[in-house]
Amino acid sequence: MPIRVIGAGVAGLTVAFECARAGLDVEVVERREGPGLGCSYFAGGMLAPWCEAEGTEKLVLHLGLESLQFWTKTIPVAKQHGSLLVAPARDRPELARFARRASGFERLDSTKIAALEPDLERRFDEALFFPSEAHLDPRAAMDVLAARLASFDNVALRFGVDAAQMLKSSDWTIDCRGLAAQDALPDLRGVKGEMLVLATREITLSRPVQLLHPRHPVYIVPRGDGRFMVGATMVENAEPGRITARAMLELLGAAYCLHPAFAEAEIVETGAGVRPAFPGNLPRIRRDGRKLYVNGLYRHGFLLAPALARRVVQIIRKDAYFPEVMDANPCERQSA
Repeated sequence: MPIRVIGAGVAGLTVAFECARAGLDVEVVERREGPGLGCSYFAGGMLAPWCEAEGTEKLVLHLGLESLQFWTKTIPVAKQHGSLLVAPARDRPELARFARRASGFERLDSTKIAALEPDLERRFDEALFFPSEAHLDPRAAMDVLAARLASFDNVALRFGVDAAQMLKSSDWTIDCRGLAAQDALPDLRGVKGEMLVLATREITLSRPVQLLHPRHPVYIVPRGDGRFMVGATMVENAEPGRITARAMLELLGAAYCLHPAFAEAEIVETGAGVRPAFPGNLPRIRRDGRKLYVNGLYRHGFLLAPALARRVVQIIRKDAYFPEVMDANPCERQSA
């Protein structure tokens, strides 16, 4: 009997891929009409484990390093041009604070910033450059991954199908539904992330640039063809779809602060996705017999999903146990 993977976001597709290339029969069931149409659709696509580690536990760094190899070597859709962290003059102390808590970066002065990104010449006096980080276009990455899965003889992709309607049983079930899994994981909560896409020919960037912001990090990610994804907020609610006026102002203000040319850019898209998070904002693999729940990737979906997928295969094939993602964290123990 095949392994049934429920959900075709980044978690579901990476789990399916790792299982399939390990020789297991896989059936992917997705209620939407195609892959990557949930919160993966609105992701930033930054693969920035060192940068993210500044505000998270070391687990995110370690899992992120594994996943970086997946997107640059196994499914080579990422551009490994590094990422740049800058701050306006008023927030220079924040840049110093960030540097004290981060690793894997080089300090750049204005001359070196201009050498990396000529359009940022004389815009900033200091920056942190993370040379080994990468970025990808999430929608293109999902299409490539789905195409690779379709090429396997041991994979069946079923879109527009509700898993509850499946009558045939499976040997293992891997639940990757994100926030929809609250029926089985009541301690999941939604964290809304709002984004927009700008189009302009007045500025060129070769890598993501993160701008330190008083409330949350704002990043500008080049998507090619003069388009830039600007995101993302972190709002503690599960309301999908709608971007607020506050978010629009903050994201546009950050883009303008990075470069005034963004003031004349066209807003070609806005959107909001709801990301699933557990207490502590760390990912979890939960086991219930021969059913696994892969969830809680928070704002690190593309950064963490491949590493979790590799662990799923080891659980299925070798009955492995990974305490770093399978043990309850202190908040969960207290709620229990």
